[in-house]
Amino acid sequence: MQGIYKQIFKVIIAVVLLLPMGAVAQNLTSSVNTYSPYSMYGLGELTTPGNVAMRSMGGVGVAMLSTNMVNLLNPAGYANMNRKSFVFDFGLDAGHYRNSQTKYGAGSSSKVETAYNSVNIHEIAFQMPLAKSVGFGFSLTPYSNVGYNTFSNDISSDIIGNVGRVQYRHYGDGDITEVKAGFGWRPFTKLSLGVAARYYWGLISRHYSTIPTDIITGSGEYSSTTGVDTYDVSNVKFQFGVQWHAILNSKRALSFGATYDMGGDLNPDETQYVYVDNFLTSVVRDQSEALPLRLPQQIAAGVFYQDTKIRAGLDYVYQNWGSENTDYIEGNGKGVRVAYTDTHTIKAGFEIRPRPTDVGNYLNRVAYRVGVRYGDYYQTFAFSTIKQYAVTAGFGFPLQLFGNSSIDVSFEWGVRDPAQSKIAINGMEVGLVKQNYYKLGVGLSLFGNDWFKRRQFN
Repeated sequence: MQGIYKQIFKVIIAVVLLLPMGAVAQNLTSSVNTYSPYSMYGLGELTTPGNVAMRSMGGVGVAMLSTNMVNLLNPAGYANMNRKSFVFDFGLDAGHYRNSQTKYGAGSSSKVETAYNSVNIHEIAFQMPLAKSVGFGFSLTPYSNVGYNTFSNDISSDIIGNVGRVQYRHYGDGDITEVKAGFGWRPFTKLSLGVAARYYWGLISRHYSTIPTDIITGSGEYSSTTGVDTYDVSNVKFQFGVQWHAILNSKRALSFGATYDMGGDLNPDETQYVYVDNFLTSVVRDQSEALPLRLPQQIAAGVFYQDTKIRAGLDYVYQNWGSENTDYIEGNGKGVRVAYTDTHTIKAGFEIRPRPTDVGNYLNRVAYRVGVRYGDYYQTFAFSTIKQYAVTAGFGFPLQLFGNSSIDVSFEWGVRDPAQSKIAINGMEVGLVKQNYYKLGVGLSLFGNDWFKRRQFN
């Protein structure tokens, strides 16, 4: 038992050391981790969970059995650790976003495009055994990101005739971070169970401005107005997981896995300010309330096969965003109805390592990965759904560092494609944005079998 307490103490020290890094991660991802008008509502754009290796295989991993990789998707995987071993994961993401939109007016249409780049931390995680058949896992990852900046000019005859040219601007930034800590237990050789607490915290800021740019009537004394809405999130939810290994021997494994994430009230604290002219002193409205936004319940199930050369997996994920937020509608007062909808996502991935023990040819020991992902966005815009799909690929380069470590690289091309190319807002045709994005992920996975071995020196 004394050894267990020592390992728990080391875990506590590790968590304390990693929390400042988590604060840095949140600051780095704020405002630049995405560039999408679809992040204007709710929690913004939800990130794809999993480390770099998982994301290069489409994001699969609910049933993944691994002794040298942190399982960020299923806490039951925490139990699959060798004694005296330790796994540490660190990942970075770089993204390139391209948005295209068709604009309509005066019987004609035109297409406009914008682009943006970002580089951010994606995950910090570790996993370790505490006792025989008991493991501990910790991770810090982004849950959602907000980043957008839009402009429009009021061309109505009433405004132009009485005021002049007026520009409207909407921009926002921020993120929600997930801190996850849990335990996995393997009561039987082929069965693992897990439970994890997930703490969500972060701050999202949304700004909207009305700016007279070319006053042509009256005394010329018109004021700019700026509104700021901030959303402060701090809440805890739980996740439960199970893995069953139908085939498990030294040559191959066939595993089935499932997780259940608790939903329920998120209740972000919303504070609203409206300023006139002087951004610092002229507050004309100050209001605070808790939004009735609820996190969804999530059910995920998967199957994963692996042998000495190949690994392949298939996952299905269901989230009941719509059922949890039936009565919560955003944006009605701004002309567009934004509602929540249940989502279904399918992920598939494949990996091959031609000859893992070939010491004469390094390329034969490299892992080559591909994957696909298809699903729904969790919001609808004027009743139009948004489809999401992505193709992924990547490599795992083995390193002899602290044991069987690796550098992982992933590539992702994804699309967000609205079911309707245009919608009507206040009697005007507005084109919905189609987004293409490209992501590059780089991760370092450190694995060692003797991290907790007491060393003796003569």
